[in-house]
Amino acid sequence: MDEIEQQKVVSLERGLFFVSYKNADDRASPPHVKVAPAQGHEGRMELIMHPDATGPTLWEPNSGLMVRVNTPGRLQIQVQPMKLGGSRAAIVRIEPIRAGRAPLAAEGESGSMHAKFTMDGLKILGHVAGRGDVVVAANAWIAGPTAPSRIEGIALEWQEKPARLDIRYAVQSPIGQAGSGKMVSLGTYAGTRGRALPITGVVLQISGAGGFEFVAEATFLNAPTLRARGKRVVLSGPTSREPLVGIRIGVNQLAAPDNVIVPAQPSRKPVGSSRVRVFRSRARQESSIG
Repeated sequence: MDEIEQQKVVSLERGLFFVSYKNADDRASPPHVKVAPAQGHEGRMELIMHPDATGPTLWEPNSGLMVRVNTPGRLQIQVQPMKLGGSRAAIVRIEPIRAGRAPLAAEGESGSMHAKFTMDGLKILGHVAGRGDVVVAANAWIAGPTAPSRIEGIALEWQEKPARLDIRYAVQSPIGQAGSGKMVSLGTYAGTRGRALPITGVVLQISGAGGFEFVAEATFLNAPTLRARGKRVVLSGPTSREPLVGIRIGVNQLAAPDNVIVPAQPSRKPVGSSRVRVFRSRARQESSIG
């Protein structure tokens, strides 16, 4: 089998997927399966592995890992023999995991503003060192755990923002830069560009109408990923001096108008992928996509 036939690049939509190493022809010395974002797509997805795994490699059948895709991207699956001249025949499937949808409240129960709530128009801009301005939708990573990079400024845009909601935010810099810590309004850029000045903290605040909260995750250099939610969210590293190297921001609608701020804490990553393909060895002279 040619080398190119030992790998496949799969396009994935936004969602959660389980990559499952189902079977191998040679069970005594099965090939191993390497899973990684395709080149240039590292910032679009994250791999979630078993806590005992040392990397995104599936060493034997009945093993697997999860892929969380924040924006549509491509995933590379590569099969390598366990030993020189060994079998490369493996069956790998990628299966989507569906989140389901909560039933919509009746107009009279939640009010017209809540019933029409949508985050489709919420955009987050981040100025990333070496990449420039990066714009993502709500709940998508800018840089992040799988592609950390220094973020020097952010801005939030929301054309379809519900009425009576007020959103403000601020960034902190490590050297008391002018404007550091100043709360700005929706649509205003906070931070610097092209000056190699990192962000060391982010403050997000939502007010004016009950029933909404920020949900955010942030990664600071050499520190665990933080997750926080509330009407006022404050994100920073352990010493408040670590540079921000990844952030994800969303807005949730609550069942009740009152909200309690939850302090930032290490995020709990979900475990577990979509149906992909079957790899076959040269001896069998066959290859099919499952």
